[in-house]
Amino acid sequence: MTEEESTMKIHEIMTREVYIAGPAQTIREAARIMSQYDTGALPVGDDERLLGVITDRDIAVRAVAQGMSGDTPVSDVMSKEVLYCFEDEDVEHVTRNMGDVQVRRLPVMNRQKRLVGIVSLGDLSHKARPAVTGNAVADISRPGGAHAQKPAFTSGRRTTAVDRDPSMDAGS
Repeated sequence: MTEEESTMKIHEIMTREVYIAGPAQTIREAARIMSQYDTGALPVGDDERLLGVITDRDIAVRAVAQGMSGDTPVSDVMSKEVLYCFEDEDVEHVTRNMGDVQVRRLPVMNRQKRLVGIVSLGDLSHKARPAVTGNAVADISRPGGAHAQKPAFTSGRRTTAVDRDPSMDAGS
């Protein structure tokens, strides 16, 4: 590891342009913003306070899969646990923390606790050492964890090798 890599700070790799969703906005509006800006997450804030984060997965699993309307407020679906990092933290330290808590994105705050950006696995993959990013991806992808979303119902069933139709196999 070079000295430059060991001292790289989050502000050097984070995305600075961040749209903040309001807690009263609808999930439909949040989804449109995510689509427009090609992002999978929006920090949720009110009066300069970070209240949580809403992700495309929150909308899919907590709202759509549960039959909620597109007019549902963001505050009903967002992740309310406020996780963040500081812009002056070391990239490797933050990357390890993202793996430990199994999150793909973190809002970035300055020391006055003002939102200044967001850091994602994509940001890390472009600038951090490959081994560090690879370890984070492996840790984040572990089954379970505090952010696992379990559906309230299951109407489908898993297909196993036993119930697979052999006529559907390639070359049959």
